[in-house]
Amino acid sequence: MTAPVIPPSPTREEYAEQYAAALAANSDDSMFERTEPFLLFLEWLEDARATEPNDPNAMALATVDAEGRPDNRMVLFKELQSPASFVFYSNRESAKGEQLAANPHAALLFHWKSLRRQVRVRGWIEPVMAGNADAYFASRARESRIGAWASDQSRPIESREALELAVARETARFEGLDVPRPERWTGWRVVPTSVEFWRDRPFRLHDRLRFDRERVGDRWRATRLQP
Repeated sequence: MTAPVIPPSPTREEYAEQYAAALAANSDDSMFERTEPFLLFLEWLEDARATEPNDPNAMALATVDAEGRPDNRMVLFKELQSPASFVFYSNRESAKGEQLAANPHAALLFHWKSLRRQVRVRGWIEPVMAGNADAYFASRARESRIGAWASDQSRPIESREALELAVARETARFEGLDVPRPERWTGWRVVPTSVEFWRDRPFRLHDRLRFDRERVGDRWRATRLQP
């Protein structure tokens, strides 16, 4: 078996040629004058919408199970909800749902490769209100709503055909009817105690800015970190 080729660190010339646009976007020091993280996050997300080829709102969600073992997966960020928190939706009976019930803390990571930026979030977990879950579920494509009924998320399944049969069964059951939200399908809010902004700079001398607080309502403490 041939060992994978690990790309070397870029040279000065490669930085200048390949990363010119990202370096220009990441050279403004005004980010270090911010006193709270949410407006900066929304600005970076808007930049990512213009440059990322797929899912600029994708984020890695890290959880810990009841035995303290970490887990991670990609989910979609859906909104900043008041008091400012990062909202996503899924099945409460999935692996992530069970882990969040056992340990209501999580970490998020947004990575925007086109911009060479990332945002890390740590905080505690709260369920969204049922009305919020209903409203978002109703905005989904009908096929996605039917899929939420058909799939016992994270449970074993014998074949793709078995899944398609379950989808067909639920499609027939809801023919001519609205597709309501299953009780097991819900959302969570990550209420942050820490938000860190990272952006690429030449020769691994990156910029890092972390905001910390103990609880909602506390003043954010901004700290510039070494690379």
